[in-house]
Amino acid sequence: MLRKIVRIDADKCNGCGECVTACVEGAIQLVNGKARLVSDSYCDGLGACLGHCPADAITVEERDAPEFDEKGAMAHAGHVCPGTMARRMARERGPVKECGVGVPRLSGTAEGGCATSASGEMESELTHWPVQLKLVAPNAPALRGADLLLAADCVPFAFPDFHARFLRGKALLIGCPKLDDAPYYVEKLTQILIQSDVRSLTVVHMEVPCCSGLTRIAQAALERSGKAVPAHDVTISIEGKVLRET
Repeated sequence: MLRKIVRIDADKCNGCGECVTACVEGAIQLVNGKARLVSDSYCDGLGACLGHCPADAITVEERDAPEFDEKGAMAHAGHVCPGTMARRMARERGPVKECGVGVPRLSGTAEGGCATSASGEMESELTHWPVQLKLVAPNAPALRGADLLLAADCVPFAFPDFHARFLRGKALLIGCPKLDDAPYYVEKLTQILIQSDVRSLTVVHMEVPCCSGLTRIAQAALERSGKAVPAHDVTISIEGKVLRET
């Protein structure tokens, strides 16, 4: 049948994911870093996603397409991964306490102690979700004017003081320069630097050679963005020590 349906220009799409969260039917998903219609029958053609696309990659066209399957779309939407939904976490801090065995010491606290939750337990420093570079929108509220931390996804496992030493007060992005699409990461990070007016950028990666690709991704993005953003690079050893800071 001839009806209105969403069309996504893959060349314009920057993979921000804004349209994914805007589509209540779950008709759009990110595939290899690009927004795609997963099924024509899940798209109602109303174009609620149009206003959420910063790249103007989405239009509504009239063409032959299966009839909109509302029941099927709603059933499908119930299975869409909730990890694409952006959210912020409010942190209710308790008093700073002395660090015990296995409790990381916070640099920057007046007493040199550890941040705790109101219940007295150690508190996560993560303030937003998602954190995977592919899934974070370039203009996500958590990134605007933020001190940005770009971390290789192995770092938090190797470095026990990751939250206190690096994550505190920063917006986090994670990725793997070996297993993921490096050119896509360069473009995505470039858009983040341009659209979110990032205040500073810290890159933390492992000592293995392939992981230093994250530094090259950051350097390329900084050059492309034309932004004079202070940058800091940290190398972590496999044994969980800071090897270099530049």
